[in-house]
Amino acid sequence: MAGHVGTKGVPRADREEQILDIAGEEFGTRGYGAASIAEIAKRADVSKPLIYSYFGSRDQLHEACVRRAGDPLVAAVAAAQIDGPAHLRAARTLRAIFGVLEQRRYGWAVLYDPTLPGDAPAGVLAHSYRKALNEMGADGAAGVLAAAGNTDADDRSLLTRIWFGTVTAAVQWWNDHPDTSADDIAARCDRIFALLAPTARAKSG
Repeated sequence: MAGHVGTKGVPRADREEQILDIAGEEFGTRGYGAASIAEIAKRADVSKPLIYSYFGSRDQLHEACVRRAGDPLVAAVAAAQIDGPAHLRAARTLRAIFGVLEQRRYGWAVLYDPTLPGDAPAGVLAHSYRKALNEMGADGAAGVLAAAGNTDADDRSLLTRIWFGTVTAAVQWWNDHPDTSADDIAARCDRIFALLAPTARAKSG
């Protein structure tokens, strides 16, 4: 994607970012199978041929959206795992995820799109990001259980699934409430988890 000439006086790099913003929302809300290049072009006020000249193909545009969503999420979650008690790392991880998604709310949906073919280049790429996030989630679950003296492998597997279900539900709720900031949704999760934790301890005691 050489060159710096854009359209209508907009530098090419800025135009590409605009297209990626719109395409990410289109793929995130409608899914890979139903997303429309025509709609992306219309919303960006550019032609379909321009999009193809910048990104090569629909699949390459989608792959760029997957990479744009996955790179910062994996990096932010990895940074949140450094040091501290397991339960605090979980809270930091949520804040890290919300912080990344605040600018691109549909990044999570782009990575976890059920309509994305697993053997497509973007599908393989998305799987690699999901695998990295899943492994970090499993390590976090193991840390929480280990702190309670629990080393049961099935408990770890179940807690990992609960964790990702919780993150996905929180992100979906957040998308339904677009006026809520990343700090607000993180604080809301903190309050809910604080309410649940004493109940869990009482039942296990």
